[in-house]
Amino acid sequence: MSAQILDGKAVSTRMRQELRVRVDTLRARGVVPRLEAIVAAQDPASLAYVHMKRKWAEAAGMESGRWDVLDTTTQDELIARIDALNADPTVHGVLLQHPLPKHLDEDAALLRLGAVKDVDGIAPESLGKLVAGLPGFRCATPLGIMHLLDHYELDVSGKRALVVGRSVILGKPAALLLLERNATVTIAHSKTQNLAEELARADVVVAAVGRPELIRGEQLKPGAIVFDAGYNKVEGRNHDVGDCHFESCAEVASWITPVPGGVGPMTVASLLTNTVEAAERILENR
Repeated sequence: MSAQILDGKAVSTRMRQELRVRVDTLRARGVVPRLEAIVAAQDPASLAYVHMKRKWAEAAGMESGRWDVLDTTTQDELIARIDALNADPTVHGVLLQHPLPKHLDEDAALLRLGAVKDVDGIAPESLGKLVAGLPGFRCATPLGIMHLLDHYELDVSGKRALVVGRSVILGKPAALLLLERNATVTIAHSKTQNLAEELARADVVVAAVGRPELIRGEQLKPGAIVFDAGYNKVEGRNHDVGDCHFESCAEVASWITPVPGGVGPMTVASLLTNTVEAAERILENR
């Protein structure tokens, strides 16, 4: 069996083209969706990621900005910046790019941000809404996976889903979103015994643990749908690799996301979609 590709690059391009139409409608009514990012200035990976998000946002007709967090930035300064963005009616979405410098309390910052402008869907209030099944912004990476399921018309209702990883920004919300779609969900983590047995019976696998090529094709159930959300740098490789060994997994799975070009572009497209939705809500409530 040779897996079909879940092409996040192509699907995200289509999503951004559709967003441009929505943005044009908003601009015609005097509203320009704006996304602001708070990012550690000393983290090259975060800066590159935020730059890509900003580039894609502006290509869709949105506005964007960036506030650099320095090693000298205090917690009070960070909170004051969040308060200013929350109070600014021209700002519709705020991205608090993880990680921030270790001397800062990121959890307190996310609590201060709240849910209204948390278009990345990772603040405690946003996560609480997800758990309760209440309307709100969903975490961008798991939401991107859901968009891929929708685009390729893959029904996970009644299927066994295994999420490998339990982070609050990926693993846990991915499990909850799959549960909303009536999958039977298991979460595996570093203390899980017999991971291979869990993989062997999973119809859907979300790999989100941050260990390069941890999952191999011989461990998968034939015909499994595989979402690889891992991005790992490996010495001697000319591009990032996922948490799955792509070549062997592609021989067994029915569908699989590549790395790069799978889940990553969908994360950015979902973040921009949430920002446009935030702007549309403001317009509706005028």
